[in-house]
Amino acid sequence: MNTPTLMIQGTTSDAGKSVLTAGLCRWLRRRGIRVAPFKPQNMALNSAVTVDGGEIGRAQAVQAQAAGVEPHSDMNPVLIKPGSDTTAQIILQGQVYGNMDAVDYHACKASARAAVLESYARLAQQYDAVLVEGAGSPAEINLRDNDIANMGFAEAVDCPVALIADIDRGGVFAHIHGTLALLSDSERARTRGFVINRFRGDMALLQGGLDWLTRSSGKPVLGVLPWLHGLHLEAEDAIRAEQQTGSDHDRLDVVIPILPHISNHTDFDSLRLHPQVNVIWVQIDATPPPADLVILPGSKQVRADLARLQARGWQQYLQRHLRYGGKLIGICGGFQMLGRSIDDTDAVEGTPGSSAGFGLLELHTRLRPDKQLRRCRGRLLHDEAPVTGYEIHMGESTGAALQRPALRLDDRDEGCISDDGQILGTYLHGLFDQPEACGSLLHWGGLDDPEPLDYPALREAGIERMADTIAAHMEEALLLQLIGLEPG
Repeated sequence: MNTPTLMIQGTTSDAGKSVLTAGLCRWLRRRGIRVAPFKPQNMALNSAVTVDGGEIGRAQAVQAQAAGVEPHSDMNPVLIKPGSDTTAQIILQGQVYGNMDAVDYHACKASARAAVLESYARLAQQYDAVLVEGAGSPAEINLRDNDIANMGFAEAVDCPVALIADIDRGGVFAHIHGTLALLSDSERARTRGFVINRFRGDMALLQGGLDWLTRSSGKPVLGVLPWLHGLHLEAEDAIRAEQQTGSDHDRLDVVIPILPHISNHTDFDSLRLHPQVNVIWVQIDATPPPADLVILPGSKQVRADLARLQARGWQQYLQRHLRYGGKLIGICGGFQMLGRSIDDTDAVEGTPGSSAGFGLLELHTRLRPDKQLRRCRGRLLHDEAPVTGYEIHMGESTGAALQRPALRLDDRDEGCISDDGQILGTYLHGLFDQPEACGSLLHWGGLDDPEPLDYPALREAGIERMADTIAAHMEEALLLQLIGLEPG
């Protein structure tokens, strides 16, 4: 390994790997270092479209923003998008490789490993440093054979590892000690230090444990990061229910069902953070409450999720919602559900067949093997508010509903709005991200005087805050040395 590289691995999932990697990207960028984020293998249904027309995990796109570079498919060469409990769509270097179960994927692991090493080599040639994020935990001994996500990659490129653990979960020293105990001698040797994440309390009460950890392991604690209240950086998969608080006066109630195969739920982070919006996530089997606006999100298994909604009475709920003047938005898979039919004769999502949709739009969708991947910019047609976003879908929709488009994207009309103005459908993810579009759609949804919310600025502020925290609470000289860079 010639290019300075550091891999961040975690004792558990959601220990803070993604956020730390994003913060480190910005921290290095501030020092004038051209850095690239990299995650060899990612399992997530939140994804983004890259500058080269590929698809990667959304966390890596945010890390690229932190590094000040365009996201590229090489930054996440293996993306696994679960479609069921046993099967997943495999994305290699940004493009669909196929739908596989665990046995099939294990059989193609050599191809995946070659893609990982090839992508890393390209990044290493282009950048001054590479920051690598692991997946899950390196101590998952049942996954050690042919591992490319954690120590298998670190060993292949001979890079050092920093191990992060979440103290808020409890048992942080047991997590670290147990992880080290399950590593091989060479893996333990390349683990060069620890980061304690999400600490709140008196450092004096923690110091004895830190001293013990250093003595027992012979490795330094690189830093203790405090709990950062209100920090927002997009999640890889977990739905975050926490919201901004504001006055109950002039608030918009927005209901979103938690589909079993929900994808790209980061579409709604800007709504969750808006002080005038009350986002109500509803389990698909629960009774949804009254709302001003209902949004049907994207899905990795559209027909299966549609069937669950229909079986649990959501058809009647949506009809009643519209009858009383409510507004309805369908995004991607949710857009397809609003139509007359969804046809999957090519078995794109598994079992071939056709399903009747909710029938609220004169729209017919045919699922096709070729995935549509686009980054888009344009405007809402009802008031010219600018929008930016991306499309990731495997369906092609036709029908009379499209004669009244909802958006103008680049050089084409897109989506639709119903004749009565109550239903909007689109394939565009990121619909609410731009302040003008968010305000426009909230006003359309029933909010009289929407306050401006600049979601891209909030994301940028979160990245800056994380970099500030690293500078204040980590051993900077030791960290630079560990990466392989000269302090200064």
